[in-house]
Amino acid sequence: MTRGILDPAHSRPARSWNWKLPAGRLFSMLYVLLSVTSAHANPYLAKPGERHVNIRIATCAVSGGFTHLYTALDNRLFDKYGFKTEHVYIRGSGPALAALAADEIQFLYCAADATLPSLAAGVDVKLVAAPLIKLPYVLITRKEIRRLEDLKGKALGVARPGDLSDRLSRALVRKLNIPDVTMRPIGGSQSERFQAMAANLVQGVIITPPLDVRARNEGYNVIFRLIDLDIPFIYSSLHATSLAVREKPEMVQKMVAAFAEAISFVEKNPAKAKAAISKAMRVKDEEALQVSYNVYTRDIVDRRMIVPGSAVVDSVELARTLGTPVKRKPEDLYDNSFVNNLEKSGFLKELWGK
Repeated sequence: MTRGILDPAHSRPARSWNWKLPAGRLFSMLYVLLSVTSAHANPYLAKPGERHVNIRIATCAVSGGFTHLYTALDNRLFDKYGFKTEHVYIRGSGPALAALAADEIQFLYCAADATLPSLAAGVDVKLVAAPLIKLPYVLITRKEIRRLEDLKGKALGVARPGDLSDRLSRALVRKLNIPDVTMRPIGGSQSERFQAMAANLVQGVIITPPLDVRARNEGYNVIFRLIDLDIPFIYSSLHATSLAVREKPEMVQKMVAAFAEAISFVEKNPAKAKAAISKAMRVKDEEALQVSYNVYTRDIVDRRMIVPGSAVVDSVELARTLGTPVKRKPEDLYDNSFVNNLEKSGFLKELWGK
């Protein structure tokens, strides 16, 4: 665009403006104007010559629910925001929160409903963005369990007492009024609990896509989608310490902006997103990858990434009823100022239009 204005072939329109400025001065003014416009569109990009900040961001599981993070890492979206990013996997929300509180990692991407009980109990961490809302989990069962009623007297596999898999499984049998169902702690990841079901150690487990496609292909039954329970739920969310929110707000703001761009990038580049899921989860089946893409980038995504305060309140109250010693108020567990700034700055409009 700038070269076109300076090209001799375009000199006649330039002279018709009747500006008496040297060509070099005109070029400088246009460059400044374009720079200001670009900065307004995305004021969170790293400035020229700005030194990159080394950060570590962790996930607390291996899940298609982290598609936006996986895709951003594989396509180096964080670089343009001034981050040199290392991804680490820490099994379980408890150890991951401990690492965050100790500044061994600077950000955590994990299901908020898994972390909120610990936050309510006193872990000084806040939710600063919630890209995924609603329950993506499904209940899968062995081949002989074809109806919910068939679970009577059977066992569901959970990771450990009180964790997210345990709480969701209990909520499921309570809401659907299925009697005499045992929760059997067997630890491990979703894939490992899937194998426990295949070995008949338990008769059902709740999992997330794309494992449901694998289950169906192997002859197991997908008999209920937990999204139909209408339980308030906050899934994959960005966590930062309260100290970082207070003392390094610019770093937090840039990371929140990077996640907003990741949501847009994933929606516009499905092939790259599915490649990232395939790499992270070691899944090659195209149907499974497409199901994951549909669920995590369309069905439960929130482009604004607002942490829903009412859902936080409900989660804290549920944790209280389950015996969690609640020490912090629900409103102290999240900070929506960073996602609100994206809208105020015009950045979200730049990403999505109207």
